[in-house]
Amino acid sequence: MSEANCEHGERARYATGVRSRFASFGASALASLRVRALASFGAKAVPLAALTLLSGAAAAAPLWQQGARLPDQVRSVQILREGEPMWTAPDRRAPRRGTARLGAHLPVYSTRSGPGCAGKWINVGPMAWLCELDVALSAAPPLTEEPPRVTASGLPFDYFFAGADGAFGYGRLSQADLGAPSAQYEPGMSVALVRTQTNALGELFGLTTKGFWFPMRELNPARPLGFGAEELNGELDVLWVYQRTASLHDKPEGRRTGTLSQFESARYTEVVVRSKRRWFKTPHGWVSEREVRAPTPSEPPEEARPDERWIDVELEQQVITAYQGRVPVFSALASTGRGRGKSEMATPVGVHRVWVKLRTGDMDNLENEYAGRYYAIEEVPWVLYFKRGYGLHGTFWHRRFGNKQSHGCVNLTPRAAERLYHWSSPKLPAGWTAALPTAYEPGTLVRVR
Repeated sequence: MSEANCEHGERARYATGVRSRFASFGASALASLRVRALASFGAKAVPLAALTLLSGAAAAAPLWQQGARLPDQVRSVQILREGEPMWTAPDRRAPRRGTARLGAHLPVYSTRSGPGCAGKWINVGPMAWLCELDVALSAAPPLTEEPPRVTASGLPFDYFFAGADGAFGYGRLSQADLGAPSAQYEPGMSVALVRTQTNALGELFGLTTKGFWFPMRELNPARPLGFGAEELNGELDVLWVYQRTASLHDKPEGRRTGTLSQFESARYTEVVVRSKRRWFKTPHGWVSEREVRAPTPSEPPEEARPDERWIDVELEQQVITAYQGRVPVFSALASTGRGRGKSEMATPVGVHRVWVKLRTGDMDNLENEYAGRYYAIEEVPWVLYFKRGYGLHGTFWHRRFGNKQSHGCVNLTPRAAERLYHWSSPKLPAGWTAALPTAYEPGTLVRVR
């Protein structure tokens, strides 16, 4: 199928509830992106009006700040729709802060009156406010902050592609294969499943995150690559084979002694140049740079604060490296935009900051009337947008890492993207599905060079 990313006729979207299936973060200067709803999202931070919370954990006792207090038994608020928007201040005109997951119980810190809410505004996190009329007050305890739970595959769901004949989705399992379908997916379009179940006839169906039941016989499983980021000990000493194989030699330009397999990584202890080409000494033998990718050292961008975390994206080497100050923390093989110069399919060079962070987001080109072929990728994982619709994210639909392949985004293997997602800022408190940076927690710097 066609590789899906975030630019050149594609839209990055995420579910926001029953009234609107999708809404887009931000606005793009690219007409083909056609980003619409939630235009109030932006990177501008507002002064903290009431209480600065630097942790997502709930206080032992709420600090009611203004007006009538909520009932004593209220310990949390329950989110009633997927992607419930949160604001940076108790005012519906304030910039957006993020979104919350359907069913999540968020902590209650304080209440306040403000424009846009006939009830009370409720402070549920760091610079995060919800209107009490949009949520349910609950006696249940709020979600607690836990260390990130890393998945085995790097994928938050089980992903499948519609087969050669496409796939039909049904709103109810009882009507699956019997009534008219509610959705039709073209070959290669992907879905994310939350569970499977058999119908009355014994046929196995999968329930997607969008609420449709698809017959499993019409779906093919995604098979993502299993390797992730390579942890570093302060030294850039890692390389990856990006071609089918890489030849090993007894010395630079010497006799061939063996091979390394595609995507195999190795550490090197020495680098020499022969015939204007770098050669790396690994425990297995010497290997030429023609067959491997290896990150190169770099100083922090001028915009970085002392010891700040930042991400280095190398277009020539097709790798990313996460730094803290001058110290490299981990590196990963990548796949950047295949366009050149100022093409919409080129990954934008320069220094940027993550302006929104999503656990998952939908990407498609369904509104591009000039597209030669339509595609839709649901719940693309671990998304860090750093310039309009350009971002870093997990990728499970191609195996071209180490080569320029995308429509502009920086593709990473799911496990590498998950590692970067948990390491970068802004952080997502428990129960959040998206977060925008604030003056107190700016987005991670991303330099593309």
